[in-house]
Amino acid sequence: MSEAKILIFGGTTEGRQLAAFCAAHKIPVYVSVATDYGGELLEDLKHSGTVQVLTGRKEENAIAAFIRQHQITCVIDATHPYAVEVGRNIAAACKTCGVRSIRVLRESSDSDGNGTYFDDIDAVIDFLNISPDGNILITTGSKDLARFCRLRRFSDRCAVRVLPAEGVVEKCTALGFAPENIIAEKGPFSEAQNIAHLRQYGVKYLVTKESGRAGGFAEKACAAKACGASLLVIRRPRDSGISLEEAEHMLIEEYGGKSHGT
Repeated sequence: MSEAKILIFGGTTEGRQLAAFCAAHKIPVYVSVATDYGGELLEDLKHSGTVQVLTGRKEENAIAAFIRQHQITCVIDATHPYAVEVGRNIAAACKTCGVRSIRVLRESSDSDGNGTYFDDIDAVIDFLNISPDGNILITTGSKDLARFCRLRRFSDRCAVRVLPAEGVVEKCTALGFAPENIIAEKGPFSEAQNIAHLRQYGVKYLVTKESGRAGGFAEKACAAKACGASLLVIRRPRDSGISLEEAEHMLIEEYGGKSHGT
């Protein structure tokens, strides 16, 4: 395998799609993911001969050191739309090293705009604390779950949907969420699966991020409507960059490789 000059960040759908694209077109890349679970999702690509998977969170200095050591010429940030701090670290490291940084944006959903929108998690919590009682399904992931402990009677009212990664369920129970109210499954989920979860827990409020098509936002919105639940949406941070398709085109144009079937 020739030395990779491209570094992709992202255990996201977009990151995995870019990694698979590079494997299919024989473009050598490093792919950095934060968790062991993220690495497991790339298991099929580890033997491709073109994709090297790096596991573990990296701060700005570590990113810069890796760029210099491996003489990286292009960094693609395909991290989650809400991973603002990670994005800043990537951009700062690239600036320090004088290396091009490309941000890949998640495609929005046709259903974006439905529901009640909030600027952050705290605003959602404040709204729920002054709203009439009702069960809540939280689908924003485990990273900021501790903040939802400010909700009145959160242990009784809240079901949480998280990834089935090591230690995540234990984290939820340690925070005080009831074990029977923890859904540890990998998404995105179909409308029918969302409806089943909403009905199972008698949900009145569905809390989600503005996660676009890759995050199954439309399916959540439709399920909430079907069940008469209120959709509470945390707005996506403002961002700029290029689409996944544009990133793939750039990779072919600038780094060549073999196309499908050749």
